[in-house]
Parts: sequence; C-alpha cells; structure tokens
Amino acid sequence: MSLLVPLYVHPAEDPGAWHRLIGAADRTYAVVLNPADGPGTEPDPAFTAAAEALRTAGARLLGYVDTDYGARPHADVREDVVRHREWYGVDGCFLDRVTAAPEELSACRRLVRGVRRLGASPVVLNPGAYPAPGYARIADLMVTFEGHWSTYVSAFSRPDWTARHAPEKFCHLVYGVPEALVPLALRTARERGAAVAGPVTGDLPNPWAELTPALGEPER
Repeated sequence: MSLLVPLYVHPAEDPGAWHRLIGAADRTYAVVLNPADGPGTEPDPAFTAAAEALRTAGARLLGYVDTDYGARPHADVREDVVRHREWYGVDGCFLDRVTAAPEELSACRRLVRGVRRLGASPVVLNPGAYPAPGYARIADLMVTFEGHWSTYVSAFSRPDWTARHAPEKFCHLVYGVPEALVPLALRTARERGAAVAGPVTGDLPNPWAELTPALGEPER
C-alpha cells in the first residue's frame, strides 16, 4: 500500500511532522505541497527547504492546485503549476476539486493535457468521489473517496467500471480515523480496489494539518 500524503501545515508551525515525513519519504506515493492554497504569490523559504529535503530523501512531490470544479480559468491553473515547478521543484500536480460529470470530461482532458505540456507528471485528479469512467484515462491517479471515516465504513459504493483498471489508479483519502483503526483503514482501501491511501486522524476544517500515523506502521 502506497501513501499519498497531503500535509497542509506550515513547516515552521509543525517542524516535527515534516521531519518525520522526510524520514519516511520512501513509504510515500507522493507528498502534496500546499504553501498557500496553491503555490502562493511568492516563494516560501520554509517550503523551499522542505521540498529540497523531501526530494533528497527520495519523495515525489506534487503541487496543490485548486480547479474549483472547472470554474477557474485554465490559464490560472497552468500558472499555479508553473510556480510550483519553478519555486519548489515539484514533479507533478494534485488537481483538487476537479469535475466528475461526463459532460465536463472534455474540458478536464484539455486541462490535463495543458499541465502535462508544462512537464507535470504524475497528474493526480481529486474529484473526491468516483467520476464518470472516462476520467480514469486522463489521470495517473484519481482520488475517488475523500471524506470522514464514518462515511467510509457505512456509505461507500464502488462502480463496476473500476474493475477494468488496476488498483494503482485509485486513491482513498479518509479523515477522522481513530488512530487504532489506521491499519484497518489501509486494509479497507486495498480491499476496495485502491492501492494508494491517506488515512489521517485529523478532522475538519483541516484534517490534513496532521501527518498520517500510517507512516509509522510496518509495511504489510
């Protein structure tokens, strides 16, 4: 099981979490960098240092970019990707709040093609739920569940078309997981066809301000 790690807390605010993440970089699928709900308006030296340390430790880096469910102009999204790459040396991008409906697929495809031409790879799409099947062909990884543990265990459903794709195509991000149940969250994701996961114990408004305890779990 690979771990996708969005850590949305400033390195100066929780340096211990960042140090633990750097030490466990080889356990991750990728780390999502999010200095200011995106790259911000200027480079942040603390994130520059953290990104360099993570790269040195072997982590793959993704720049966080909000698409606002297709409402943001593609030029603005591409500019965020450029800033992430120039300032923090990210490999790919984590496109958050992407569309999921079939009628929006062509626009999302154009957007992904545009960020790939900028050199971004991998491209992770986060609709937070299972989108129309065609989205799987344009993403390297899709976050097909983002929500609370209570919802994950009680109201999860997986469409039949996902069986045509490898588990490495899917990721589940679950928050509000009791720490003792983090290993169960990882096993559940695997059983539900997702080879990538990111269970955290934190809760709203920013569950990703805490590092996943899964990085401390032995590999199984």
